[in-house]
Amino acid sequence: MPFGCVTLGDKKDYNQPSEVTDRYDLGQVIKTEEFCEIFRAKEKSTGKLYTCKKFLKRDGRKVRKAAKNEIIILKMVKHPNILQLVDVYVTRKEYFLFLELATGREVFDWILDQGYYSERDTSNVIRQVLEAVAYLHSLKIVHRNLKLENLVYYNRLKNSKIVISDFHLAKLENGLIKEPCGTPEYLAPEVVGRQRYGRPVDCWAIGVIMYILLSGNPPFYEEMDEDDYENHDKNLFRKILAGDYEFDPPYWDDISQAAKDLVARLMEVDQDQRITAEEAISHEWISGNAASDKNIKDGVCAQIEKNFARAKWKKAVRVTTMMKRLRAPEHTDAAKPTLPTAATTDGAATTQPNNTPQAKPEADNTAPTTEAARVATMVSAPAEENPEGKTSTAPATKAETSTMTSPGPATCNGEGTTAPSATPESWNEETG
Repeated sequence: MPFGCVTLGDKKDYNQPSEVTDRYDLGQVIKTEEFCEIFRAKEKSTGKLYTCKKFLKRDGRKVRKAAKNEIIILKMVKHPNILQLVDVYVTRKEYFLFLELATGREVFDWILDQGYYSERDTSNVIRQVLEAVAYLHSLKIVHRNLKLENLVYYNRLKNSKIVISDFHLAKLENGLIKEPCGTPEYLAPEVVGRQRYGRPVDCWAIGVIMYILLSGNPPFYEEMDEDDYENHDKNLFRKILAGDYEFDPPYWDDISQAAKDLVARLMEVDQDQRITAEEAISHEWISGNAASDKNIKDGVCAQIEKNFARAKWKKAVRVTTMMKRLRAPEHTDAAKPTLPTAATTDGAATTQPNNTPQAKPEADNTAPTTEAARVATMVSAPAEENPEGKTSTAPATKAETSTMTSPGPATCNGEGTTAPSATPESWNEETG
């Protein structure tokens, strides 16, 4: 199927809104994410269903960058375990991205519905993710937001494949990357520590996913009082920096040593020593017969329902409307690892959790709301400034327009969603 407008900067090449509606019937909004609205769309000529993501240019520079970035990355990739971009239309006011429609369930829902669930089932899921990520890494693309919520079954058939979605934070690795971004519980130590990083962050996230699928527990978890995000994140990040996780009994008693070995190699704190996606595919737990066939469903499901249906954990992970800064806390215990204090040229490093509403700024540089300001001052260090001398602020979001039922991605600091160097020069901020 041909793409729509591709020379996005030339005004004469903008699509008319009627071109979209002439070709597709757009249904009701089925989901609102941080940067876009998601529709179910039907192609009129064939009756085939697609997913449509609509980005509004008026929502700000970060939204425009996210849309452009996702278009560039998705036009580069073609893999059976990645949702494919089908069509693109760019009007004066909007970006429309049409993608394959995945009609299957999220991995959690699939596990809960199984009568029998074993390491081999998990190995099959992780193998497909590793193959897709190895392909991305061969193109020097870093996904940067791998998490369970971005893994879905393509359809509802018994042997359906897994597909990866949500590429607006993906980035070409032209040299190591420095802006921190992602979902807190899946962040690699080098991101939390504000070091330069690259493709190994995706392998760490796969290790976190594998840990959860085998035990029903997140590897790094911090209990929190209501709305106590400050202490929650500081303690969570300390644990990540130290690689402070364990294979706790009784949840890991029936899990094979090969599975534990692969988790440990994926969640190696030193990114230079971490196993690559290509190497992990050859691990005996993935390619051999080391994955146990013992039924672990009851234990895993009990912990999934306990940990991931619980409001406190959701609140810690699923807040999509505030920027949070990764800065060094005051030294309270010399024995505890602390976040580094060195500043970067990007200014304040940020991550974004996923759930608390806030008013939407009217312009890109609007000061943050009271709630966002409270979060931004959660540690003792003063606000850092970017090279232009402007303090980082919370981005404009759509989250306040709907009740979130699934986590939206965290946003990169500063230029975190800047499109790769292949971006056409004609894409400018004035014309979108």
